[in-house]
Amino acid sequence: MISAHNIALAYGKRVIFKDVNIKFTPGNCYGLIGANGAGKSTFLKILAGQSEADKGEVIVSPGERIAMLRQDQFAFDEETVFHTVIMGHKRLFEVMREREDLYAKGDFSEEDGIRSGELEAEFAEMNGYEAEAEAAVLLDGLGIPEELRHKRMKELEPGDKVRVLLAQALFGNPDILLLDEPTNHLDLKSIAWLEDFLFRFPNTVIVVSHDRHFLNQVCTHVADIDFGKITVYVGNYDFWYQASQLTLKQKQDENRKVTDKANELKEFIQRFSSNASKAKQATSRKKLLEKLTVEELPVSSRKYPFVVFKPERPCGDIILEIKGLYKKIDGVELFGGLDLFVNKGDKIAFVGANALAKTTLFQILAGELEPDAGSCRWGVTITPAYFPKENSRYFDNDLNLIEWLCQFPPCDGETFARGFLGRMLFSGDEATKKTRVLSGGERVRCMLARMMLKGANALVFDEPTNHLDLESITALNNGLIAFSEAILFTSHDHQFIETLANRIVEFLPEGYIDRAMSFEEYLESPEVARERERLSPDHADLKL
Repeated sequence: MISAHNIALAYGKRVIFKDVNIKFTPGNCYGLIGANGAGKSTFLKILAGQSEADKGEVIVSPGERIAMLRQDQFAFDEETVFHTVIMGHKRLFEVMREREDLYAKGDFSEEDGIRSGELEAEFAEMNGYEAEAEAAVLLDGLGIPEELRHKRMKELEPGDKVRVLLAQALFGNPDILLLDEPTNHLDLKSIAWLEDFLFRFPNTVIVVSHDRHFLNQVCTHVADIDFGKITVYVGNYDFWYQASQLTLKQKQDENRKVTDKANELKEFIQRFSSNASKAKQATSRKKLLEKLTVEELPVSSRKYPFVVFKPERPCGDIILEIKGLYKKIDGVELFGGLDLFVNKGDKIAFVGANALAKTTLFQILAGELEPDAGSCRWGVTITPAYFPKENSRYFDNDLNLIEWLCQFPPCDGETFARGFLGRMLFSGDEATKKTRVLSGGERVRCMLARMMLKGANALVFDEPTNHLDLESITALNNGLIAFSEAILFTSHDHQFIETLANRIVEFLPEGYIDRAMSFEEYLESPEVARERERLSPDHADLKL
């Protein structure tokens, strides 16, 4: 068990935590959530002993081992993949190394024999003889092929390094497991494996993630960082969202009732305080009024942008026609002979491992690239709007946000721009920030504002959820669910796809699959599985 007592932390005048008291018990998985900057990763580091709070203490049950997903991809560059995983259990790795060095000695003394006996006993107690087999199971589940397992970490791609570091954290059955964004760089198969692993994990798990589907699958509790404190809810992310919204509404309703009652009493007092026959009643109501208190609701750090796409006109019969589209980049064919007809109300998720194919298709649709052969034609009634995955070129200037937004009609002057930016969480001085200093999430919100201004009736999104916090993802998700016209999009967010898409197009090495169905139906369809295996013989598992 691990618990935090009276934890407080502030950066200057900005309070992150104030007198946080929380207990995490074995057998439960806690999703640690909160707005960007609320202190999620910092709190994990405090629990792991990697950072210090201003006051308070963290108490861990005696003898319990904490494992944390490391973020430093270069810390183990000289180690092999297998050794890196086993180093997740520090004491086991020390014993293993000493044991290997001892048996490698040419002059094995009696003292060495005694020491080897002690090491063998400790090694067996920590399940050392199963260490390599356990490491292999973890690496296999996380998609690290056997040919990589004896290479040094510096020889691996960054995405594979992250998977190995996740295996390191999971290794050796730690008593307390701390995971910060564990699904980053994982495909759907690996995420499903991790969900199953954590579901069966018997000890304490505390996880930070922006993946709502993942949190719903693994969490038994949600620990919400807000108002400088941490509140624990029993249930998964969806339950937390419903419960927290209900609690907020109840407090607002209570305040409204108190305010209405106070106004009623004030009106009576004002009307009858000078009336002798009503003076006693007026005095009684004054006493009641003094007892009424409106609870001051604390200001939440959690902010939801206002994301609404309003098409200026509905789509006509012809939205988009793609015929025989063919494109190569650097000699590699991305798609050959792509045929696609977009129907009214289509919300199409483009999936598959080849991210370049999806981005290239969207760039062709936006008129930024030309196909090598074939054609794509928007209907005459269609006004498309495009959200690119890479947006740095839009912010390579010295404009402030007001000036930046006013580049795009119908933005008309500073007052209009400030109002629009305020809805996207850029209020007051935030609206005069220079575009060069914006964070990734702030840039995404600016690009969404630009799209909303256009009044488009066909929206094209390339990874819009990248860099966004849970609140912004939720606001965007809800805004697109409410959008009645055509949407074409890619995303790595499972729940975003499941709640939005009614048609799936998957790019595969030998072709593509196009099905009008939900994402979950697509994943579970035997027919789709057979078709995927035919078009992707070397790897039949879906990757986003």
